Amino acid sequence: MKKLFFLKSLSRSVHDDNNQEHNIQENETKITTDHSTCTSLTVWRKSLLVNCNGFTVIDSHGDLAYRVDNYSVHPHELILMDGSGKSILTMLRRKKFGLGDSWVVYEGEVGRSCSTTRRAKLVTEKPIWSVEKQMSILQGNDNVLAYVYRGSRIQKMNYFYVIEGSYRHRSCKIMDRSRKVVAEIKKKEAIGHGVSFGLEVFVLVVQQPGFDSGFAMALVLLLDQMHS
Repeated sequence: MKKLFFLKSLSRSVHDDNNQEHNIQENETKITTDHSTCTSLTVWRKSLLVNCNGFTVIDSHGDLAYRVDNYSVHPHELILMDGSGKSILTMLRRKKFGLGDSWVVYEGEVGRSCSTTRRAKLVTEKPIWSVEKQMSILQGNDNVLAYVYRGSRIQKMNYFYVIEGSYRHRSCKIMDRSRKVVAEIKKKEAIGHGVSFGLEVFVLVVQQPGFDSGFAMALVLLLDQMHS
């Protein structure tokens, strides 16, 4: 597939520069359940499928790590898949009065686009995360983009993670409550090559061992919904 070949080549170029900036070894471990090393992903804001919106995510070895296809069909529902097409996380927008934009995150595939059996599963299962957009007009902190909470309850000051920066400029940090950066979104330019990738291609770096790269990518999808 020409598109995937292009992105693999792009990923190698992006990660060559990114590794120099972050001092990441060239033999960086592949994305597995072992999160003992820093994980760097190239994110392309484009689906591999023709005439579909979505995202394509490539790891530092040029392998397809995650993908999202046709998410605009269900604007209140996003499904993150792994490289093989298996659904790993579903994000559903809450029905909520007022100005807020809030989402819940489930494991696997649930919601309107899946089978009746899986829709029934949604009734009994609880979300593993909730993500709420920061309303700067009300809360007065322009640098905060969103708060991330455990489960379905959103309680101010009891957030698990906070996302700060500017998604529109592809410059964001995901931090835990101690203000430690666990992951970072960066606009990528090929330094020394005279090429700018613009806003459609950027880098997601998971810096904290144990912080799941799939969940980090899910947060990217929600930021794209909230701030694009």
